[in-house]
Amino acid sequence: MSGNPLEQFLIKPLVPLHMGAWDLSFTNSSLFMALTTLAILWFQYASVQDGRIIPSRFQSLFEISYDFIESMVKDNLGTEGKKYFPFIFSLFLFILFGNLWGMVPYSFTFTSHIVVTFALAITVFISVTVIGFMKHGLKFFRLFFPEGVPLAIAPILIPIEIIAYLFRPVTLSIRLFANMMAGHMVLKLFGGFTVAMGFLGFWAPFAFMIFFTAFEIFVALLQAYVFTILTCIYLHDSLHLH
Repeated sequence: MSGNPLEQFLIKPLVPLHMGAWDLSFTNSSLFMALTTLAILWFQYASVQDGRIIPSRFQSLFEISYDFIESMVKDNLGTEGKKYFPFIFSLFLFILFGNLWGMVPYSFTFTSHIVVTFALAITVFISVTVIGFMKHGLKFFRLFFPEGVPLAIAPILIPIEIIAYLFRPVTLSIRLFANMMAGHMVLKLFGGFTVAMGFLGFWAPFAFMIFFTAFEIFVALLQAYVFTILTCIYLHDSLHLH
């Protein structure tokens, strides 16, 4: 493997496929998104197939994840949010598994690409906007000018609120992609230092690698949580208009 820390982010076609000007090739990114979906399905199947009173390790992990997201949805959306739980839980698991792939040698972290994270963010953005209009109709525009705010500041407040709302998918996607890319670049760089310094000098970077690997796992969990909690907050705004 090359010492270039950016090489790990290259998208490589595995099954070339072109339709006119469109490149529909099956890439390493596509492969790991498919593997992530299969891993999530297997994780859930392995967790619930026995339904033991004393849970297995997989069942315990699944129940902890399920209860964690259920509590998040209930705290932010109330009982009305139950019908959105499957989407939010699936989103959390997909991002979490996608983030954790990067900790496996020779794998590909698709959440380190802005095109993937923006696709997830724009899906959330469009979904919560459609839900808001379906529930409130044109009253949804009250989101940009809450009740009780003095009319005199409307020319200032409304443009600011609209711009902030439209930038939600941008900030949501950049936060996830930037954290994943930066962390994996640092791991690659210190991995190269560890090898290059040889047996006598590799202990310091090797010790840092152990620490930073654990930290990167924490960041993978944290970024999945942040993306999911912000989705809940945006959905709350659409349902309750602040």
